[in-house]
This record gives sequence, structure tokens and C-alpha cells, in this order.
Amino acid sequence: MALQACCCSAAALQRRLPILAWLPSYSGQWLKMDFIAGLSVGLTVIPQALAYAEVAGLPPQYGLYSAFMGCFVYFFLGTSRDVTLGPTAIMSLLVSFYTLHEPAYAVLLAFLSGCIQLAMGFLCLGFLLDFISCPVIKGFTSAATIIIGFGQIKNLLGLQNIPRQFFLQVYHTFLNIGETRVGDAILGLVCMVLLLVLKLMRDHMPPVHPEMPPGVRFSHGLVWTATTARNALVVSFAALVAYSFEVTGYQPFILTGETAEGLPPVRTPPFSVTTANRTISFTEMVQDMGAGLAVVPLVGLLESIAVAKAFASQNNYRIDANQELLAIGLTNMLGSLVSSYPVTGSFGRTAVNAQSGVCTPAGGLVTGVLVLLSLGYLTSLFYYIPKSALAAVIIMAVAPLFDIKVFRTLWHVKRLDLLPLCVTFLLCFWEVQYGILAGTLVSVLILLHSVARPKTQMSEGPVLVVQPASGLHFPAIEALRETILSRALEASPPHCAVLDCTHVCSIDYTVVLGLGELLQDFHRQGATLAFVGLQVPVLRVLLSADLKGFQYFSTLEEADKYLRQEPGTQPYNISEDSVPEHKVALLKA
Repeated sequence: MALQACCCSAAALQRRLPILAWLPSYSGQWLKMDFIAGLSVGLTVIPQALAYAEVAGLPPQYGLYSAFMGCFVYFFLGTSRDVTLGPTAIMSLLVSFYTLHEPAYAVLLAFLSGCIQLAMGFLCLGFLLDFISCPVIKGFTSAATIIIGFGQIKNLLGLQNIPRQFFLQVYHTFLNIGETRVGDAILGLVCMVLLLVLKLMRDHMPPVHPEMPPGVRFSHGLVWTATTARNALVVSFAALVAYSFEVTGYQPFILTGETAEGLPPVRTPPFSVTTANRTISFTEMVQDMGAGLAVVPLVGLLESIAVAKAFASQNNYRIDANQELLAIGLTNMLGSLVSSYPVTGSFGRTAVNAQSGVCTPAGGLVTGVLVLLSLGYLTSLFYYIPKSALAAVIIMAVAPLFDIKVFRTLWHVKRLDLLPLCVTFLLCFWEVQYGILAGTLVSVLILLHSVARPKTQMSEGPVLVVQPASGLHFPAIEALRETILSRALEASPPHCAVLDCTHVCSIDYTVVLGLGELLQDFHRQGATLAFVGLQVPVLRVLLSADLKGFQYFSTLEEADKYLRQEPGTQPYNISEDSVPEHKVALLKA
């Protein structure tokens, strides 16, 4: 008994600290693969973090502040070996919407989002995310891709004083297109082409075979490294070009500029902000962030769990969704102590991690250390990175998020699902929270309509057979009753009917009342309503209700024979004693 309790405790501890499941069997080969993967992700996240800070409307160092805490927390708490937590394009976009481009608001939002996510994890509320359907997610990500991508056109072309609101941004970008800086535009387009070529090379690289000569394998490894770290390579190239011009005394590019040096200080999140005129209280900050306190943590969880599930399915392992909630919640909460803004799982960097052959979450330690080293020693070099190069990195990173195929797929699979997708897509250009809320509401209404008006199969003849094709819940009972009455009792003469409940696995009190009234309607007309295919939970409820005139049969054939007044067939009585033995056992269970 004590041994069993000990085993249960160990299993529970492993569930809360997944590191205990893989650390005892950690090997030198795993260390090698994790190191390579962590290095590859680190070289990807550093330029992306600088770029995503621009999307969030924050100074560039805040992108790096947000890029390392998730690596260390996920090492202990993560259940996916592939996932990397950090700043992403979509999360940065949401931060720019809800934090007024103020670092203090962004850090507080990370803390509050982490608290909400942790609470959801402890309370096992991950199922709430299931109510946000795939069309809503696709509509949101597609709209976000356009908003983020178009938002970088100004940096790609070197335009200045462009508003951040999407529609104003579009108007002013085209209005000021004549002010395009040739240097920024050429460099930005060159960077985009380089990133595209390197990505295509990476996607079409042949696999390494042991029989390959050492020289060929070395060349393969060199090309693989260059194409995997393409963001760092292209940004470094652009910075070198900009520095070369700086030396000559002429600068044709808009540069990133000063980046705060050193590691971020460890301090509590700002629960108030002092401005030149007054102090903004915690309550006012929360009110200013508004719907962001719901949208940011929910979207963060959705993005991270979707990434984790996708790669777990691809690589044949399982994840614990509630444990993932705890990991991302603790990452955001602890991240706020080092000035991080809200983060989530990155699909792009997770793909780099998986393709690099990562074996455990230990690869994140290498990534985190690399980010910390860049903060400690490389920030002075970030000054020369052209904004057009970072814009190219962002545009190429978000482009794959726009899924044009989903529109065609939904058209062929279920056209009604295009409605929540299009509602979400269009309204997100106005306000993100309205798009997600409206899309989710439309999805729920579609779901409720199928519950309230389930498809019903009917077979008309001397005996009407009605079979609900799905479950039977309280919104559906009145419509079902009207259908049966119109087909059976309004005929001349009234017909008997059979309600085939094969697909009904549960019923509620309202349904019981409706069925009782239906039995009375049949009794008044001198006809009979019989039940077949009753599952045990449904039968138990109907027997407990003691409905007058309730008759049920094991098969449709028996019911049909009885209703046609053929001799030798009798319904089961409504006492438990007459229920077939196998159902008695289940009823008493």
C-alpha cells in the first residue's frame, strides 16, 4: 500500500515537473543535438526579438528581455521537446494594441496575463479554449498577418510619421509613397530576396547519408547552418553595409539606434506609473488595457498549445495541455520581473528547433544563454541594424501565417464555417477583440443551432419512425414535438409513432417534460408512441420520471409488430423488474 502511494506521488511529481521524466536518461548524444538546436534557435530569436519589439511599439531591448525567461522555465515545466517560448509577431501586435506603446503597461500586462494563465492551469480550464474554433483562429491569424506585414511597409520604404491604426496606416502610406527612401527600399527588398532564397535552400536540402564523403557532409552542414540562421546572417549583412556607409560619413538608411546595454534589472512589475503631470494608479492602468486582459492571455494560450499539439502529433509524443498552461503562465509572470512583455509559443522557431533535431527542452538553455550574452556584450552593435532589414525579417516571418488554402478547403468541406472565419477576419482590422469575440459568438451560435435543431430522419408509413440524428437537448424538444405531431397526429386517421433514440446518450428535465406531454397528446388521439434504442442513462431517467403511457422495446421490429397489433409482442413494463437482465445490471451500477 505504501509502495503504491509512493508510486502515485512520484507520478504526480513527474506530471508537475516533466524534467524528472527525461533527465535521468539524458545522454551525450542528446546533449550534442540539443546544443545545435539551441544555437540555431538563438541565432533566429535575437534578430526576431529586435524586430518584434518594433511591432509591439517598444524599444528594441524589450524584445530581448522577453526572449530568455521562457527558455529557462520551459526547461523545467514543458511537456514538448520542440516548443520554444518567446516574443511572436501576433503577441507583439496585441501588445501594441493594448499597452499604449508604454513599456510599463507591457510589463504589467505580462504579469497579469501570467496570473490568469496560471489560474486557468491550476483550475484545469484549458477546455475553454476549445470554444474558439479553427475558422476563428485562422481568420484572426490571417488578419494579423496583413496588419503586421503592412505595418512594416513604412520601415521597408523608410517612411516616417505613419500612424499605427491600420486604416490610417494604409491611407498615409499611399499618401506618402513619394517620400520613399531609395536606400531603405533597396536594402529591404534585397534582404527579403536573400531570406526567401535561403529559406527555399533550407526546404530543399537533401538529407545527409552516412556514405557521403566527409567533404560533402561538411559542405552540407555549412549550408544547413547558414540557411537555418538566415535571419541573423541577413541582419548582420545589413548592419555591415550600414556600418560601411557610416564610416564614409553618409548614411542612406534609418538605423535601429541606441539599445539599452546590459541585462535587465530584476524588479517587481510597475503597479503605477508616474508621468510629468500625475501618477497613474494600478486601477487606471487596468482600465486602459481593457479587453487586452482577456484577449492577450487567451490568444497566448491558443497559440502556444496549438504549436505544441502540432509538433507533438508530427513527432509522435503527447503533451499535457494544463501543464502547458502552467508553463506559459509562469513564464509570463516571472518574465515581468525582468521587463518582459507577454510571450507565447513561436511556430517558426519551434520548427527550427524540431528541424535541428532537438531531443529535450534542454535546448532552450542554450538559446536563453545566447540571448543573455547578446544583451551583455552585443547591444552596441545593434545600433547599426537598418530598420528596413528588421522589417524584411518580420514580413518573411509572418507571410506563412496567411493561409489562403483554408478558404478553399472550407468551401468544399463546410461552407457555413466560412461565416465565422470571414467575420473574424474583417472585424480584426477594426479591433482585434471584436473580431475574436464576434467570430467565437458566430461559431457558438452555429453550434447551438445544430443542438436546437438536430437533423431528424423519418420513415413514414402505417407507423411513423422518427430518429434524431444526434443528441436530444432541451432547445430541441419543442421542435421535435411539433414535427411528430404534424406528421403523426394531424394525419387522418392519426398514426402511431416510434421514437428511435439510438443516437441519444443523455436527456435533461426539459426533454423529459416534453416527452411526457407528447405521450399525453398521443393518448388523447387514441394513438401510441413507443421508444426504441434507449441507452442505459436515458432509460434510467425515463423510468425515474414515471411517464404515463411510456412503452419501450429493444428493437424497431418489435415496436413495429406491437403497434401493428400483431400477436405475441408486448412492450416492457415500466418497472425495473421487467427490464432485460443486462440492462438491470447496468441500471444498478
